[in-house]
This record gives sequence, structure tokens and C-alpha cells, in this order.
Amino acid sequence: MRKGARWIKHLARTGYFARGLVYTIIGLFAVLAAIGAAESKDTKGALQTLLEQPFGSVLIAILIIGLISYGVWRVFQSVMDPDDHGTGAKGLAVRAGLFSSAVTYGLLALYALSLVGISNGGGRGGGASPAEMLAAFVGSRPVSLGLAAIFLGVAIAHWVKAYKRKYADHLKASETVMEWLHPISITGLTARGCVFATLAVMLVLRGLSSGEGGETPGLKDALEYIQDLPFGAFLLAALGIGVVLFAVYSFAEAIWREINIEDA
Repeated sequence: MRKGARWIKHLARTGYFARGLVYTIIGLFAVLAAIGAAESKDTKGALQTLLEQPFGSVLIAILIIGLISYGVWRVFQSVMDPDDHGTGAKGLAVRAGLFSSAVTYGLLALYALSLVGISNGGGRGGGASPAEMLAAFVGSRPVSLGLAAIFLGVAIAHWVKAYKRKYADHLKASETVMEWLHPISITGLTARGCVFATLAVMLVLRGLSSGEGGETPGLKDALEYIQDLPFGAFLLAALGIGVVLFAVYSFAEAIWREINIEDA
């Protein structure tokens, strides 16, 4: 068990680092987009940017390992519950969210594999998304409003985690480190919550209109939506900085997060 526990811990820390790298690129491009130097990026755009760099294929290969590691860790969190969320309504909702995160990063890893010619799983040519298939049965409006409720719940969870400093429960760092990590974590989690809240607003507007919306909006759509608001450049720059701070928070989790494998 000890040897297995060490491997799970390595997977978790590698995964948090990969998440931090992806959000670093997204945040930096959001800031650059705000000052007119580049377009905003989503998670897939961040991977494409990595591939375009010198030794891009090597960087993508390393990141694929991290994304898969993060997905495995999220599955472990969901099934084995090392953080003791429990089997109550709230605990099951959190664990379902962790499993959803595993699926999301697994799909992102498939997309990364497609960039280096190993898989075609990242493309959209293979069929509709789960949201689009569900919309075909129950209609676009209920799906849009349902997704909006989910995204709003995720946003609120991020804000509560930041406000109550729940993230600190899982970080084993010195008081000196936590002094500078608190404002970084609070700002980063708040910013990521704002992204989910923006997605919720976009989906509500879709649901209250004709309900015809095409693809489910993603991170890039949220950033572009913010950019089009009054004072959008300022808001996008602020959000981009917040997303970069969320990346720093992810790197901090890679280093100091307490991973309770033995308690699972």
C-alpha cells in the first residue's frame, strides 16, 4: 500500500502542476488579448500554443502525462473519497464534480494526443457533445438552463472556498508561505468562479431566448463575452491576472497539498 500510495501522490502532484501550466497560458493570453496583442485562449488553445513552441511536441507529451495523472487523481478522489466528503447530499455532489473534472481533463488529454497525431479524440467531427445529444431529446432551453444552474453552483462553490479559506484545510505549508499564498488563492479561486458565473449568464440568456445556441459555450467564449462588456478590456485583464493566480494556486497544490491516500 505504501508503494501504491506514493505513486498516487506523484500522479496527483503532477496533475496539479499540469493544470497550473494550462491556466498560466490561458491567463497570460487573456491579459494580452485585453491589451490587443493576442486573442484569448481556451484550454485547447493553450495546448495548441504549447505545440507551436520549440520542442512543442515534447512539451505536449509531458503535459499529456500531467493531464492523465490529474484525471486519475480526480477519479480516485471521487471514488475513494480521501478528503472525507462523505455520502451526504453535499458530499455526493462534490464527488460527482470531481468525477466530472476527471472526464474533462481526460478529454483534454485526448485532444492533446490528437495534436501529436496519436488520437483523433479531440476533434468535433466524431459526433455531438453530451449536452447537444441531451438537447436533441429534451430541447435546448431546458439543457441551457440546467447547465447554467450547474455552472452557477460551481461558481458559488469557488467563491465560498475562497471566502472561507477552505483551500487551506488541504495545504501543509509554513505560516510564512501561507501569508502570501492566502491572497493568491483567494483571488485565483474568485477569478475562476467568475468565469463559471459568466458561463452561467450566457446559458441563461440562451435559454430565455430562442434556445438555439449551437455548441455549449466554453472558457474562450466566456473571456470574449467579458471583453465585449463596457470596460471589457479592463475586466478581461483583471480576470486574466486572476486566472494566472489560480495557476499559481495550482502549483502550490502540486507542492504543498496534503494527499490523504492512507485514509481512503
